[in-house]
Amino acid sequence: MRIDSGCHCGAVTYEADIDPAQVVICHCIDCQALSGSPFRVTVIASTDQMRLTGAAPRVYVKVGGNGRPRRQSVCPDCGAPLFTTGEGADAMETGIRWGSIRQRSDLAPRFQIWCRSAAPWVGDIAALPGVPKDA
Repeated sequence: MRIDSGCHCGAVTYEADIDPAQVVICHCIDCQALSGSPFRVTVIASTDQMRLTGAAPRVYVKVGGNGRPRRQSVCPDCGAPLFTTGEGADAMETGIRWGSIRQRSDLAPRFQIWCRSAAPWVGDIAALPGVPKDA
């Protein structure tokens, strides 16, 4: 499936060919801190199937809970998280941040990782009352 989009302000844009079955929810504490949310949804793609079509993202390296370095790509202007990849053999895959994908409504998560770090209430949110939009 071909996807495209970019950051919140539109400076960094991209295209990628992905497998819709490779959508994962991550509950690790880094994803919680970086997203400001109880989990982050990521689409795993082959790095060679990604193409930047706009400005280059800013990249910094953070060692993950598994001890491996993760290259975090964010927009240098608005700070929106866009991608993550590893180093060495781990650089062959890129995690595309679900929120940056224009076609995200077509990409439902298929599995979860780092479940031991999941917020204890995360499975209960479907039962919460809700409204279609903020007033």
